[in-house]
Amino acid sequence: MSEEASQSIRVPEYGRVFSGRPGVFAYLEAAIDALMPQADGPLRILDIGCGNGYWLGRMLERGHSTVGVDASAKRIEQARSDHPDGRFENLEVDTKLLETLGEEPFDLVVSTEVVEHLFQPADWAATCYAGLRPGGTLICSTPYHGWLKNVAIAASNRWDHHHHTLRQLGHIKFFSVDTLSQLLTRAGFAEIDWRGAGGMPFLWKCMVMSGVRPD
Repeated sequence: MSEEASQSIRVPEYGRVFSGRPGVFAYLEAAIDALMPQADGPLRILDIGCGNGYWLGRMLERGHSTVGVDASAKRIEQARSDHPDGRFENLEVDTKLLETLGEEPFDLVVSTEVVEHLFQPADWAATCYAGLRPGGTLICSTPYHGWLKNVAIAASNRWDHHHHTLRQLGHIKFFSVDTLSQLLTRAGFAEIDWRGAGGMPFLWKCMVMSGVRPD
């Protein structure tokens, strides 16, 4: 990883800012819950790309200790307003994130619908790994792209629309289960597991994946 890349990985401002549950969580929440680590007590959770803080708000209600970071100052402002008991910071994806936050490694790192926006996904994975204690868990999500779904998109003449190449900003990386698994494994994660989320089997809208930082 270059010195420049190790400093900060910029996520562009994308979409509108609002209060309440983002639409994607209508189908992500069950898959995330299924991959949550079992614990006897409260977890320390870091959300990388926390948006308006909706999911961390749910974790606060369950008694967990939470920190959320997001590249969007507007989303962090919304998160602080909606969830004043949580800690939310306007920060980029950064391999020195713990040092910047002044925090010890976390039990759980969550990063939903972030990696598809990044030019440097390997540095994102390294940031997630660095944020965890040994034995800690990463849960991440990204739009699903398997063979059957790709064929269905092409056969329905929706390829150009789906990849929205003429839109400003948006998704620039498109992952399958294999490629996201490889990304996490190369970063050092083990015990990779995943769930499809939203839509029909093998045509899922998203996939939610977990990995463990080995002891």
